Amino acid sequence: MHYIPPKMVCETGILADDHSAIAGPQKDPLIVSSSQMWPPLPSSGGAAEEGMKEQQLYIREFQPSDQETARRIFYEGIKERIPSSAFRGLKYQPLLQCIYALLTLICFVVTNSLVLACCMPITLLGMRYYYSRKIILHHLECALRTDMSDIEQYYMKQPGSCFWVAVLEGKVVGIVAARGNEEDNVVELRRMSVDSNYRGKGIAKALGRRVLEFAMLNHYSSIVLGTTAVKIAAHKLYESLGFKHVGVVEHHTVPGMTHSLLERMFFQLRYHRYCLQLREE
Repeated sequence: MHYIPPKMVCETGILADDHSAIAGPQKDPLIVSSSQMWPPLPSSGGAAEEGMKEQQLYIREFQPSDQETARRIFYEGIKERIPSSAFRGLKYQPLLQCIYALLTLICFVVTNSLVLACCMPITLLGMRYYYSRKIILHHLECALRTDMSDIEQYYMKQPGSCFWVAVLEGKVVGIVAARGNEEDNVVELRRMSVDSNYRGKGIAKALGRRVLEFAMLNHYSSIVLGTTAVKIAAHKLYESLGFKHVGVVEHHTVPGMTHSLLERMFFQLRYHRYCLQLREE
């Protein structure tokens, strides 16, 4: 397989203030040309062009100077999943809901105290938060020691891979990576995250479409991604980009999990797999 160097894909800046500013249908992006998907930057030149770039969103190739900012955005984005996993995640765990209700009932029967029985759900939720925080932070540490420790080496210097940043108002406000697998002719969308202060501007969708363009130009057959995100907005974003939900893994394991009884009681992850088929093999 012949790869197009990342620079050839990344140098074309794009402008997008919101989702609607990115042209092209959502369900069948392959029938849209690159010029339609990625409007070129205005060529006014000089200081005027630089001023416009600072005010508008554009996607560019990762530079070594972006390392710490990219790590911060990634860290803060994953850390936000702690309360989501602890509290929202319980909605998708009916067995644990029943166990927690049973424990609350047992507490009331044994102690005959309504106050203690009311405190039991709070204690259980507190334990869920403790284990979510413990495991997710350990998972973050592992990521920051591996690919996110040297983005240049892991993504920019590897054939079929690339890392981009979204720049708005002169600041790096979002990140996304593409990691190619030559054997399967598949590219994985990874590490997508947007600074919480700049969400709702179509940045995540612009980043996702940049990976789509990269995959098409490098003749990959499909793009895959996996996520443990609980928020519905994240899943709607992937679907709006054309991804299809192809499966879910209950009790997903991440680095730092011990599979102890307490851990299974208070922390469970659902891993969703998505795929966007670009062409038939």
